[in-house]
Amino acid sequence: MSEVFSRIRVYFKKYPLLRGVATYAIIWPVSNLCQQTIAGKEKFDFVQALRYSLFGAFYVAPSLHGWLKLSGTMWPQMNMKTALTKAVVEQFSYGPFAMVSFFFGMSLLEGKSCSQGANEVRAKFWQTMQVGVCVWPVIQTVNFAIIPEQNRVIFVGFCSMMWTCFLAYMKQLETKKLEKTH
Repeated sequence: MSEVFSRIRVYFKKYPLLRGVATYAIIWPVSNLCQQTIAGKEKFDFVQALRYSLFGAFYVAPSLHGWLKLSGTMWPQMNMKTALTKAVVEQFSYGPFAMVSFFFGMSLLEGKSCSQGANEVRAKFWQTMQVGVCVWPVIQTVNFAIIPEQNRVIFVGFCSMMWTCFLAYMKQLETKKLEKTH
């Protein structure tokens, strides 16, 4: 058994994208199940958790991996100034893109129309973005200043556990009620 784990470790080290995919395939549904527990659901919605797993593994991990590779190429130094630059650029480029993709993509995975997905983005984006601006620059500054590039997707994955619980909370809010408040 230790030989199997040793091979997996070598493979994940050689292919960091695969490591990110595996990590997000676990973190995102676990976060969703945590949110379901906090919301007081008596029975878990495992189909919903599966959607989170698919979205986390096949969209978030690859897009985040790509962003981190790009930012590492654009700003290769590991110092506080570079870390702050990357965090700010991410907050106003990848962050909004990822948030729109989340609400829209998850709506499509739920079987909703493109129009319904767009309505959900309009209703939930700004509230979510306001919280994200307070959370992610700090996390990403630490990530870019201290964490080696090959471990950044994993670090962000674990930091995103609580964030994904929040996203799951925002996702389950009724769009029509939110549209009336804006």
